[in-house]
Amino acid sequence: MPRKPVRHRRLMKYQPLTFSPFARQVAWVASSCMSNRQMHGPDLPKKSQPNSSGNGSRKNTLKVKNEHSESSDEEEFDGTVQADFAFFDPKPDDFHGVKTLLQTYLDDIEWDLSGFVDLILEQTTVGTVVKIEDDEDNGIFAFATALNLGRYKDHKCFMEVKEFLLKVSQEKDVIDDLRSLLGKEAESVGLLVSQRVMNLPPQLLPPLYDALFDEVSWATEDEPTEDLRNFFRFKFYIIVSKVYKHKNAHQKKGTSASDEEIIFIKPEDEIFHELSSWSFEFSLHTQQLATHELRDYRQMGLVMVVKADKIPAFRQQLKSFVEGS
Repeated sequence: MPRKPVRHRRLMKYQPLTFSPFARQVAWVASSCMSNRQMHGPDLPKKSQPNSSGNGSRKNTLKVKNEHSESSDEEEFDGTVQADFAFFDPKPDDFHGVKTLLQTYLDDIEWDLSGFVDLILEQTTVGTVVKIEDDEDNGIFAFATALNLGRYKDHKCFMEVKEFLLKVSQEKDVIDDLRSLLGKEAESVGLLVSQRVMNLPPQLLPPLYDALFDEVSWATEDEPTEDLRNFFRFKFYIIVSKVYKHKNAHQKKGTSASDEEIIFIKPEDEIFHELSSWSFEFSLHTQQLATHELRDYRQMGLVMVVKADKIPAFRQQLKSFVEGS
């Protein structure tokens, strides 16, 4: 029987999801439109009474306390918000929530996103969705999964992902390696997909990624057939994400002392980037609405390749970051 993370509760204080003070402010502003749509500010979805029939397979529950003060430039409201975030196996009812989080995963191209979401939800052995416990609206605040490129290579959505990545890769130094990972090595490559509401408390990140990588490990032992077990013996992970890059990053005089060349919207992406074997950026057609903080930045796509043997270091660095923030 597949093992699941032990259920536990923690008291957590909200911290913005970026590293430096400047990047922290920018990411909060940039994510406000999306987060307002999905978290409704201080009025989180009201909780119903516990449902004895359950809401999928619950893995663990984390209690979150968001504290806001009027002295901070980054808060919209005063008071305290408490929410119990629960981790679940994916299920069909999560379709619309997951699809919403993936709307711009491949920029603005038309592709079989619905088929992609179906595959994510069908893979319950490895994969986690995060919700408010006992939420009547069943809203999805985050999810994470890893899909084997070789296993799904004949599905339309994966053929379109492969075509997209090859098209946006303009760097000669990586194109051959990328073709190899998407082709002959595909059965040892996992597409790591992790999306969330951007102001989700960072204390949720270590247990979310722990759940993912623990399940990958368990699947190599617990799946009923050798073929299925082999699908989770990843040697590499491909990660498709986004960053903000300074418009003058490639000019000789570069950015000012107060600016950063690259702002990682998600803190784990900076860790993945440091541990990656190689990576490349690409231009995006879809852009966030311009703000004062982002006036000198442009959103870019980022593709990273991380060896599976780097994952223990990633998990430790992510925990250290959250504990120190």
